[in-house]
Amino acid sequence: MSAGRVPYKLILRYQGKFYRGVREIRGNLMYVEGVRDAGYEEIVRIIGSDGSERVGRVLETSKDGAVVQILGDEEGLHTDCLVQFTGETFTIRVSDEVLGRMFNGRFEPIDGLPPVRTGEKRSISGEPINPCAREYPSEFIQTGISVIDGMLSLVRGQKLPIFSVSGLPHNALAAQIARQATVPGREEDFAVVFAGVGLRSSEAEYFIEEFRESGAIERSVVILNLAEDSAVERLMTPRIALTVAEHLAFDLEMHVLVILSDMTNYCEALREISTARGEIPGRMGYPGYMYSDLASIYERAGVIKGRRGSITLMPMLTMPGGDMRHPIPDLTGYITEGQIIMSQELHARGVYPPIDVLPSLSRLMKSGVGPGKTRDDHKYLSDQLYDAYSRGVKARDLARIVGELGLSARMRRYLEFAEEFEQRFLNQGLYENRSIEETLDKGWEVLSVLPEEELVRIPERLIKKYHPKYRV
Repeated sequence: MSAGRVPYKLILRYQGKFYRGVREIRGNLMYVEGVRDAGYEEIVRIIGSDGSERVGRVLETSKDGAVVQILGDEEGLHTDCLVQFTGETFTIRVSDEVLGRMFNGRFEPIDGLPPVRTGEKRSISGEPINPCAREYPSEFIQTGISVIDGMLSLVRGQKLPIFSVSGLPHNALAAQIARQATVPGREEDFAVVFAGVGLRSSEAEYFIEEFRESGAIERSVVILNLAEDSAVERLMTPRIALTVAEHLAFDLEMHVLVILSDMTNYCEALREISTARGEIPGRMGYPGYMYSDLASIYERAGVIKGRRGSITLMPMLTMPGGDMRHPIPDLTGYITEGQIIMSQELHARGVYPPIDVLPSLSRLMKSGVGPGKTRDDHKYLSDQLYDAYSRGVKARDLARIVGELGLSARMRRYLEFAEEFEQRFLNQGLYENRSIEETLDKGWEVLSVLPEEELVRIPERLIKKYHPKYRV
C-alpha cells in the first residue's frame, strides 16, 4: 500500500495493515472507508503527512467503513494520512505506582515523573458492578465537614452527587473533601482519586496547588482534563479515574473515594460528539442514551461481597441556570443515592460551605450511622436539626412579611436557631477539619437555643446524656 508523503521509516515502526481511505475529517471525527473488521472503541493509530503521530478511537462501524474520534489536536491533519486499526481498546497500566501521581485526560504524566511502567494493562471501559455481587453500604466516611457528616452522611460504597451553580465554591468544597476524607480508624487504607473534567487552566492550577501543599497528593491520584483538550478526552477522564479506583479498591483492598468535577462538562462533550455524528437529539439536544451512559460510570462504584475494598463516588455538577429539572441533574438523581445541593443565597450571606440542607438528602445515611459506627445520638440529632431548621426558615420567610416583632415568642426562638445553625454548625473554615464527635457536639450546642420541650425527635435518655445543660 502506498504511503504517499508519510515517511516510510516511521511506518516501519509499526506492524499491521494501514488504511488510506479517509473520506472526510470533520472537527475531531474522521470518516474512514474500506474498513470491514474495525471494532467499537478500538484504538487507532493515525500518521499524518508531516510524520506526526496521533491516536484515535472507533466510535461507529459499518460494513464498509468506520467513524474514528481523534484524541488530541486534529489541526494540520489531512485526508492523505494513514490509519492503522490496532485491534485493542484504550488501556492504561495500573499498579500501586499511581498513588501520588498526576495525569492528563489521556493518562499521560503531568507531574514531571515517568509514565507508570509496572502493573497490568486494563481497558478503561470497565463494567458496572453486578447487582447480585453488591454488598449494601453500611460504613461511615468522615469528610470533616459538619453539614455533610452530621446531616448528609456519606457511606462507604455510596454514590452521592453535589449539585452546584456556576460561581459557587464547589471546587473549593471538592478540594476540601479530597484533603480531609477518611474512614475513621482506617486512614492507612484510604485513597482519593480526583478527576477534573473540562477544567479551566486556573481551576487545574488551583487543584494541583491544593493537593501538593496539603500533602493530600501522597494518598491521591489526580487526573486533569482541561477545557482546551478534545471532547473525547472528557469522555475518557471519568472512566480512567474509575479504572484506577477499581485497581486500588478491589486489587489492593483500599477504600477509595472518587470525586468527579464537573460532570456537566462531560455531558456537554457527549452532546457535542452526538451532534457531530448526526444522531437524533433527545431532550434539550442531549443524546437519548445519556442516562445509560452516565449509569455506566456511576454504577462502577460500590462494595463487592467478599472484597475488603470499596469505591465511593461523589460526582459534582453545575446545574445550567440552577435548574434541577435540567436533564443532567435530573438523570444523575435517578442513578445516585441522594444529592447535596449548594445554595446561592447562603453563599451571598458568606456561609461556607453554602449547602442547603432542606432539599438535600443522603438515602443511605441511616445504614452508616449510629452505635458502633458514629454515635448513638447521630440519627436522632440529625432529624431534630432538620425539623428545627425547617421551622426557622419558615419563621424567616414570615418575618419578611410581618416583621420580626410580629412573630410569636416561639417563632422568634426558631428564627434565632436558624441563624445559630447557619453560623455555628453549617459555617466552617475552608481548612477546618471537624471530627464526627465535634460535629455532633456542635449540633447539640445550637439545639440548646431551643427549650428542651421542643426537642421532640430525640429520646429523653439521649437528651440527658448529650445536652450541654447536663454535661456541665
